[in-house]
Order: sequence, then C-alpha cells, then structure tokens
Amino acid sequence: MVCPRCIKVVKDDMEKLGLEVEHIQLGEVTVKSADSSIDMNAVKNILVSEGFELIEDKQGLIVEEIKTTIIELIYSGKIENIHINFSDYLAAILNKDYHYMSNAFSTLEHITVEKFYILQKIERAKELLSYHELSLGEIARKLGYSNIAHFSNQFKRIVGTSPTQYRKENGSRRKFIDQLK
Repeated sequence: MVCPRCIKVVKDDMEKLGLEVEHIQLGEVTVKSADSSIDMNAVKNILVSEGFELIEDKQGLIVEEIKTTIIELIYSGKIENIHINFSDYLAAILNKDYHYMSNAFSTLEHITVEKFYILQKIERAKELLSYHELSLGEIARKLGYSNIAHFSNQFKRIVGTSPTQYRKENGSRRKFIDQLK
C-alpha cells in the first residue's frame, strides 16, 4: 500500500470481511480479533483481487519492512538530515542485523537493498524534476546526496540522461492554481 487510496481500499476490504481494523499503514494492517478464527484464505483472496498480496513468511515481512522504511524515508523529507551510513540507519530503525536483512532482501527481490534505495531515490528525483519547483541542488540535498555532481552522475547512470535533460524532455510543466481554466 503506497497511497491513501490503497489504504482505504484495504480498510474497506477488511471491513467487508467483518474485521475491525485497529491500525493501518504502509504495508501493514492490524485487525481486532476476539478469537483466532480469521479466514486467512478470504483475506488473501480479497487482497489479491485488489492487486495486493498477503505476506506471511518471516523473510517476506522483513523485506516489506525494508521497502516501507526506505519509501517513508525518501518521501518524508528526513533523508537530508541523516548523517550516518544508510545501512546503519536501516539496522537501527528496524532493530535488526543489517547483513541478515540484506541477505533476505537480495534473496527475495533479486536486487540489493542499496540498489533498491538508489532506484527509489531516482524515481523520487524524476517526480521532483517534473514539478519544476526545485533546483537540482535542492533536489540533490532533499534526496540525501552530498553534492549535485554525485546526484547527476547517479541519475545519468540509471536513467541514461542527465537530470537537466530529463527535466527538459519529460518534465511536464505544472500549472499554478490561478492558471487552471
């Protein structure tokens, strides 16, 4: 679940099954249960019908925690204030051994945690570039890059074009509210 609409869909689906949702957030749902008679097949089927999946194994849960933590970090704006190694940050936030998490992630996702982290930052950069609201320096800082050159090099290596060229070719100019008609 990566957006408010996804959260609403999952909440509504759980309620359709007669489950009372206690807590819901990105990648996680806690339901109130008087007994342990939750029909997990029904839960799984309704989630799959909406394009979601139910993660039941320990490694899958860890991978989901890692993804959620990375996405929340990138979109929260807190990334620019982190002054420790990303692997140390992730281990501290999730209170787990980084090497264990990294191995689980690579095994299930066929990509390293670091590569996933970089790809998420680049996707966010593409989004920010399309808004035409921030300079390259501001975007680099917002995404935790130490300088524009590092950001630009990493962006070009992954996307195949510079951030400036990407902005020119793919960035749609957003209209301000007073320009909408």
